[in-house]
Amino acid sequence: MKPLFQLHLLVVLFALTGIVGRVMEMPAPALVAWRTALAGLAAAAWIVWVQRRALVPSRRAIVVMLGVGAVVGVHWICFFGAIQLANVTVAMAGMASISLFTAFTEPWIEKRRLRPVEILLGLLVLGGIAMVAGSARDHLAGLGVALLGALLAAVFPVLNRRLVRGHPPLTIVAWEMPGACLVGLAAVPFAGGFGGSFVPCPADFGWLLFLALACTVFAHAFHVHLLRSLTAYTSNLAINFEPVYGMLLAAWLFHEHRLLSPAFYLGAATIVAANLLHPLALRAARRPR
Repeated sequence: MKPLFQLHLLVVLFALTGIVGRVMEMPAPALVAWRTALAGLAAAAWIVWVQRRALVPSRRAIVVMLGVGAVVGVHWICFFGAIQLANVTVAMAGMASISLFTAFTEPWIEKRRLRPVEILLGLLVLGGIAMVAGSARDHLAGLGVALLGALLAAVFPVLNRRLVRGHPPLTIVAWEMPGACLVGLAAVPFAGGFGGSFVPCPADFGWLLFLALACTVFAHAFHVHLLRSLTAYTSNLAINFEPVYGMLLAAWLFHEHRLLSPAFYLGAATIVAANLLHPLALRAARRPR
């Protein structure tokens, strides 16, 4: 099977995260707490018993990974919270605005100049968000939470890029997941507490295992594996299809396309188009003249 086709199957797996969040009945913080706890344990077990490597990096690295994990945890709470406040399609449209925020967060964190092409594409995304918001007024709360999640998602990949230079990806997963889990646990009292809604039913526990093992540990490790035979440009272009696949799956499984107007999809298409144009524009800008 060609690596590029495998990558697109992996992106479909990423998109299934939203579908699973729609099916499950747990509040978003509880879902994140369970998912990250299981994923962290699975990653640690794989490192120790299968790879037979040391699990504990330096104390400073642990603190940094836990901190980045906390950002990841808030992002996931926003993502699943947006689905529960609105639906998968609105959440995916909001999350697709990551490129808008990355145009500003990446230069700020990496202390480099803003790229004009990223600013222009960010303005295109902003126009798409305005169309989505204007046509989905019943779902503005969900869209707002999704946009906050997109802002956070524009931060932690930049931080992870620095970590992955000195640490194996699974080690990063094993230490970031406890940070995300702690954030989820801290938010549980604000979303139903530790009563019945916190404890997963048998069906939800199966979905949690799928999220933790397939959508987190396996997806992350397999993505790194594919990067050995694919360029970062090709990878980023494929991953930008995640909201497209998510919206198509939501339309197929839940018929969400019937609940939203053509103006919404025009705005969503504008946001997705900006995401697809982003790596193409950067490649063109870097080409020697």
